[in-house]
Amino acid sequence: MLKKIVFTLREKQSRSAKTSFIIIDAQSVKNTDTAKHHGYDGGKRISGIKRHLAVDINGLPQAIHITTANVSDRDGASAMLALNCEHLQQVKSVLVDSGYTGDNFAATVQSNLKATVQVAKRNELHKFEVLPQRWIIERSFSWLDKCRRLWKNCERHLNSSRQMIILAFLILLLKRF
Repeated sequence: MLKKIVFTLREKQSRSAKTSFIIIDAQSVKNTDTAKHHGYDGGKRISGIKRHLAVDINGLPQAIHITTANVSDRDGASAMLALNCEHLQQVKSVLVDSGYTGDNFAATVQSNLKATVQVAKRNELHKFEVLPQRWIIERSFSWLDKCRRLWKNCERHLNSSRQMIILAFLILLLKRF
C-alpha cells in the first residue's frame, strides 16, 4: 500500500514511479521496558533498536528495515538492500554518510543494485555545515519523530516497529493528497 501511494505521488510530480537515486541512513531509538528485542549502540550510547531507511529525493520511503541497535549501519543497510533489491532495480546512485565507508559495503551495493555509492564527507573542521542532499533523510526521520508512538520503541517485535513506521508514513502521505 505504501509503495503504491509513493509511486502515485512521484507520478503526480512528473517523475518516474521508481527512483534512480536513494539516500540511506540509520537512526538509533531507545527501548521501553515492554520492548523485547534490544541491543546496545556504543556510538550513540543507546540501548534499543535501529531504523534503517532509504528515501528518494523527496524524502519518501523506498525501503525500511529494523534491527537491534548493536547491528552496524553497514550491515543493516546491506540487509535492507538485499531484502528490497527487486523494488530498487532502477537505482543508479546511493548517497550515504561516512559511517558507510568501506569496500565491502560498496561491493554489496554493486552486487545487489548495480549502483554506485557516493559518500558525503564532513569538513575536517568541527563546525556545522549543511551537507547537500543529506538533510533530506534527516527530514524524513524528523517526520517520524512527530508521531508520539515512535519517540521510543515500545513494540515487542521488530516487525511491529516496522509496521508503525509504515503507518506513520502513510498518514503523512495521505495528508499530502
